[in-house]
Parts: sequence; structure tokens; C-alpha cells
Amino acid sequence: MAWQVRVPELQDRLQCPICLEVFKEPLMLQCGHSYCKGCLVSLSCHLDSELRCPVCRQEVDGSSSPPNVSLARVIEVLQLPGAAEPTVCEHHRNPLSLFCEKDQELICGLCGLLGSHQHHRVTPVSTVYSRMKEELAGLISDVKQEQKEVAELIAKLVNNRTRIVNESDVFSWVIRREFQELHHLVDEEKARCLEGVEGHTRGLVASLEMQLEQAHSTRERLAQVEHALQQLGNESHHEFIQKYRAMAPRAELQQARPLEGAFSPISFKPGLHQADIKLTVWKRLFRKVLPAPESLKLDPTTAHPLLELTKGNTVVQCGLLAQRRASQPERFDYSTCVLATRGFSCGRHYWEVLVGNKSDWRLGVIKGTASRKGKLNKSPEHGVWLVGLKEGRVYEAFSCPRVPLPVVGHPHRVGVYLHYEQGELTFFDADRPDDLRPIYTFQADFQGKLFPILDTCWHEKGSNSLPMVLPAPTGPGHLTQLQPTKL
Repeated sequence: MAWQVRVPELQDRLQCPICLEVFKEPLMLQCGHSYCKGCLVSLSCHLDSELRCPVCRQEVDGSSSPPNVSLARVIEVLQLPGAAEPTVCEHHRNPLSLFCEKDQELICGLCGLLGSHQHHRVTPVSTVYSRMKEELAGLISDVKQEQKEVAELIAKLVNNRTRIVNESDVFSWVIRREFQELHHLVDEEKARCLEGVEGHTRGLVASLEMQLEQAHSTRERLAQVEHALQQLGNESHHEFIQKYRAMAPRAELQQARPLEGAFSPISFKPGLHQADIKLTVWKRLFRKVLPAPESLKLDPTTAHPLLELTKGNTVVQCGLLAQRRASQPERFDYSTCVLATRGFSCGRHYWEVLVGNKSDWRLGVIKGTASRKGKLNKSPEHGVWLVGLKEGRVYEAFSCPRVPLPVVGHPHRVGVYLHYEQGELTFFDADRPDDLRPIYTFQADFQGKLFPILDTCWHEKGSNSLPMVLPAPTGPGHLTQLQPTKL
């Protein structure tokens, strides 16, 4: 007959019902149930009345319970050598075989039956051990996952730190380079100012030296006249009269005498006032640090049918008769506008427009997606940023509401500076290249491509027919009337 022994099941059968540990010195009661000798003695000592079997509740006599020799031998055979003795309860001296779930502590079987843990939910230590081992495995897995995440975080932080240091080094190099260029520009301006002062001084000193030379020459002639007159005064009467009449000394004296008003005082008045040195130099430097002027051309496919483009699509003016042109989405059909061929979606850009003596004009930038059909909505809300002149006297910025601009004089050349990332669009009076005067600045969050736009405005029966010009970056444009070319 084959025996199939399962150690866990056999171990369960060999457990004392009180301490839930393997029997130690097992005793058998009259009902047939066995208990550890120590558990049975402890149970008898704590009961004042008759002893009843904890399993079947039958009344038994604990003092006449014989040893269960067969069970003890089986346990002796199965017990592993060197097994550690279980920890015992300090109250009942029984093994700590149970775990009180309420109080979260190890107890013995009698603590669960008679002690302070009665009616508490208890679990065998082996079960709690298995459960806690699973929880421990889960915690270990969680800790490993967190360690992995922390390692990834550390790697990211290290990479971020390295990137920050590298970017800082690059930016520091850029700062040093930019300041070197600024120092170079400042040195150039200083040399320019000093050269101007020195040149002005040389001119004044040369003029004064010329006057000094003339004065020294006059003084020598006067000394000669004085010597001649003194010699004449020593002559005899007849000789004096004859020589005096022959010398005509009064005429020579009048000739040698400096003319009245010949001395003209000179003041040192350089073109640069000492109180304005910083401002003047800053204006010159600002013009130098602006981006190089863009070389722009006008896009014929966007021009209103009344507009005529000339000189390589750099000059536009409003004609009297509409030209035949294809009606396409890119073309303006109401407002007399035209766009440049180039658009900008990043970076810094500067260009200039010659408006001359036009009485009405508008210029600026427009989003590439803005509508070009019907009347142009001239406001930043519709993707259009413009400044312009109205009726030859009112300058205004087309925001909501419009802003009148206190422009001094009438600029013939208008500069436009776009800093896309910074969200700035600034217009300048650019008549004097070294003294750009701000007219107005739009602040906006630019998105998408922006195109330079020119609006010639309606010609008003020829009164506003002068052209607008995109000058070449190397020199000024021309405002002369040009013959239109076919588009």
C-alpha cells in the first residue's frame, strides 16, 4: 500500500488545539482529543470548575489523562534536528502560536481562550507569516520601483544640471562676445567724437594762428614806421621838411595800422554738447546694434488692382484705373494694400519705408492668415499692426482704440523693427540714420508668419498719388515718378 505524505497537512494534524504548535508531551483525554501537557496543566489551573475539552466540550478528568505515546513517537520522528525552540508567552509559558489582529501582537493559545485577547480575531502565526511575507515582497517590489524612479530622477537631474551648466557657459561666452563688440563700438564712437573735437580744434587754432601771423606782421611794420619817424626827427629843419613831405608818413601809418574790427573772437562750440554725449552715443549705438536692414520686395500677387508696382517691385503707387488681375485669395480687393514677398516667424528684423510727402499712408505687419477680402480690419485683434498718417497732419497707431501719436515734424523715412520672440514692433523716424526717434511700439504675443504691409491709401483725385518705396539697404530710395510696369 502506497503512502502519500504531505508535510503541511501532517503538520496541521499534529498541532495542539490550544497553542496551535506541534504537540509537546501530548496527553490524551477521555474523549480521545490530545493536548500538550503544558497546555492542559495551564488550562486546568485557570479553571475553577470542571474541565471540559476545548474541542468537543465533553467533561473530562485532566489528572487521569495518559500520555499519547504513539503521537509523541511520530512527532519525534518527524521533528527536524536543531529546530529552534519557539518563543513562549510570558504569562502562560506556552508557545506564541497566534497573532491577535486587533492588538497586533503575538499570543499563545491560552491568551486567546482565557486572557485579555478573548473574543479577538486571531490568526495562526504561519498564516500571518505567509501574509506578511507577501506584503514584504510587495513592499520590496515597491521600493525597487521607487529606487528605479529615483535613479531615473537622479539621471534627469544630473542631465539637467549638465545642460544648465553648458547653456550657462555658452550664454556667458555670448555675453562676453556681445560686450566685446559693444566695447569695440563704444571705442569707435569715442574715437569718432575725439576726432571731431580735435578736427574742430585744429580749425579754430588754424584760424587764430592766421590772425596771430597777421598781427605779428602788422606789429613789425609799425615798428619800422616808428624807427623811420624817429630818424626823421633827428634831421635838420630843411632836411626834415623835405623828407617828411616825401615819406607821406600818415599814409604809411594808416597802411600799417590794423583795420578796426579785424579781430573776430572765436568760441569753442563743438557740434556735440557735453551734456548730451551719452544720449547721442547711445542713439548711434542703438542704430548699429539693430539688425542689418532687410532687402524687401513687394509681392504682385497680393497687390490691389489699383496699385502699380515699379522698379523691380520696390515702389508702389495708387493709380486711377484698376488693372486686370486674377482674383485670388492672396489679393486685396478693397483696401489699397500690398505685402512683401518675405514673411517672418522668428528672430529680429529691421526694414525702412520711404513715405516722402504723402498725405495719407499706413504701414506695419499683418498675419499671413488675416483676411484680405473686403475692408481691412486694422487692429491687432485681427492680426494687423499699423501706424499711419491721415490728411497730412494726424499720426496714429491702429490699436483699439486708435492712439494719436505726437510725432515731431514729418518723417520721410520710417523704420520698422520687429523682435518676434520679445513680442515688440517698433516704428522709428529714420530720416537721420544716427538719430532714430521712436514713434510707437506695439506689444503682442506674435504667432504665425508676419508679413510687412504697405497701404498707399486712396489717391483722393490725385492728391495722394505719391509712391511708397522699399529702399535698398545700402542707400536711400527715390521718390521720383516712375513708369509702371505690367504685373
